[in-house]
Amino acid sequence: MAVSSNEDRVLPATRALSVFIIPFLVVGFVVLFFWPADTRRLFAWTINPPLTAMVLGSVYLGGAWFFVQAARATNWRTIKGGFVPVGTFATIMGLNTILHWDKFNHDHVAFWLWTGLYFTTPFLVFAVWLANRRVAGQPEADGDRRLSDPARTAIALIGLAATGMGLFLFLTPERALDGWPWMLTPLTARGTGGIFCLGVAGVGIVFDRGWPAARIPLQVAMVMLVLILVSVVRGWDDLDTSKAFTWVLVPGFAAVLVGSALVYRRMSIPSERPV
Repeated sequence: MAVSSNEDRVLPATRALSVFIIPFLVVGFVVLFFWPADTRRLFAWTINPPLTAMVLGSVYLGGAWFFVQAARATNWRTIKGGFVPVGTFATIMGLNTILHWDKFNHDHVAFWLWTGLYFTTPFLVFAVWLANRRVAGQPEADGDRRLSDPARTAIALIGLAATGMGLFLFLTPERALDGWPWMLTPLTARGTGGIFCLGVAGVGIVFDRGWPAARIPLQVAMVMLVLILVSVVRGWDDLDTSKAFTWVLVPGFAAVLVGSALVYRRMSIPSERPV
């Protein structure tokens, strides 16, 4: 049974797991974002083209931002929305490793770090999520600002669309190869699918419209989107501009970033009305 909102707290195990994961994500970001063409030598698997590596690195820094906030948080409701998406992403990456085992650099220490992380993290993340729910307060505490219905609906729909795309990429990677804006293999298609499945965070807004629950996930989304757009600029030569989906996906990233920033700015301004 949930306790009252003023007893809402973050368990030590949740903080410990967050602190444990942060260094792996930061190292992954540095390698993939700054040396995306050198993954054969530096990473657990060879990623081509470099744009794919930079996008994955962007997601890692967003993840690191989330876990820093989780380690510092005093209220569970402010971070609870990130654990299921992270657990889903980690599960997909673990399954992807099993499905494409022969594509990994087995003689590299990064591979064993990768497998150790993705074969354990899904269980650990979901375990702390379930445990911390026991000391969770009400979904919305008295006095919390709330997202307006249009904002909540937009966030949920974007999250649902992203999750649907992620499942499509993971379950039917071969069908995505021809239409995707840059070159994919079944391995990178499924990995990209895991990234899109982070959209589960947006779907979660349906169950809690309070601003405290949306604030940190929205920060994470903006960090990721800024870096993904920088990756697109850096890796523009990897894009096939003759494909129609290029002109859907890239402007879509930019539009979601702008929309997220506008919602964040308006919600950060004191007001008695939902925005």
